[in-house]
Amino acid sequence: MADPFIGEIRIFAGNFAPRNWAFCDGSTLSISQNQALFAVLGTTYGGDGRTTLGLPDLQGRAPMHAGSGTGLTRRTLGEKGGAETQTFTEAQMPSHTHAEVAVPQNRRTSSGTAIPTNHALGLVDDSQDIYGDPSNLVAMASTSITSAGSGSESRSNMQPFLAINYIIALEGTFPSRG
Repeated sequence: MADPFIGEIRIFAGNFAPRNWAFCDGSTLSISQNQALFAVLGTTYGGDGRTTLGLPDLQGRAPMHAGSGTGLTRRTLGEKGGAETQTFTEAQMPSHTHAEVAVPQNRRTSSGTAIPTNHALGLVDDSQDIYGDPSNLVAMASTSITSAGSGSESRSNMQPFLAINYIIALEGTFPSRG
């Protein structure tokens, strides 16, 4: 196999980085010991640009081509984004309603407190039966229930994955601009 380009990234299934390669883990390296790599990467992935350069950090990240396409957001080289979890606020939830029916308080059934089929339990005072027959059901106004559901639980935002290492060539052929 031909020498890699300096700065070339490959997927590697081993638990070590081969000689002249490094893990894409966001590490910083000395520019004086990696001048050719610095000429390719600059400070795109970190480092101070005087004594250190940063390697790309692909830990927990999926690579994405820089640039833009039709209908896509422009992404710059080295840009990071996304999150493993997402917490939704009430404002982010779409507006929606749920249909409800109820038995008016002044209606009673001849069946007493027996539990008829397909009837729902409702809250009433002790002097009223708690079940009614279907002919007594009425629609409730949309303002009858005002409590909004809320929560601040995070949800996973991860696609199915397989953890594997990305490595970057520290030495090899210097890529010429084409």
